Amino acid sequence: MITQKMKYALKGLLALADEAAKPAPEPLTIEEIAKRSGTPKRFLEHILLELRNAGYISSIRGRSGGYSLVTAPAEISISELLRLIDGPIAPLPCLSRRAYQRCEDCTDEATCRIRKVFAEVFWSYLLIIESLTLADMLRSEAAAAQVLGATG
Repeated sequence: MITQKMKYALKGLLALADEAAKPAPEPLTIEEIAKRSGTPKRFLEHILLELRNAGYISSIRGRSGGYSLVTAPAEISISELLRLIDGPIAPLPCLSRRAYQRCEDCTDEATCRIRKVFAEVFWSYLLIIESLTLADMLRSEAAAAQVLGATG
């Protein structure tokens, strides 16, 4: 399950990606990103700082300033965003590749039935989540809009 913070990060990035796709994109203020994404401004400020520090977006100060997407949506990995915003994504610490920790109550990882079952599920999840990018989210949103427009 992703956190609300991750949902806000994705919504903010999608708003910035929509703006970046325009013929003459302009930086968006926090207020405008919050409005377009339906995200509370007070949460967005910290999230945008994290995204900027990670190199996904840039910020410009001043009257005509704001935030802009600097990484192409196809280069923004959903799994990397999850790790940045929410931390390790493995269901058990002994399955994490980047934040591995042995489970405190485990006597033998090789024979642990809990680890085995969750490993199978987790690896399947990783195959999918690591292949997704922000561009996939934009495409799925566009496809959904087309379907809704055709049926409406």
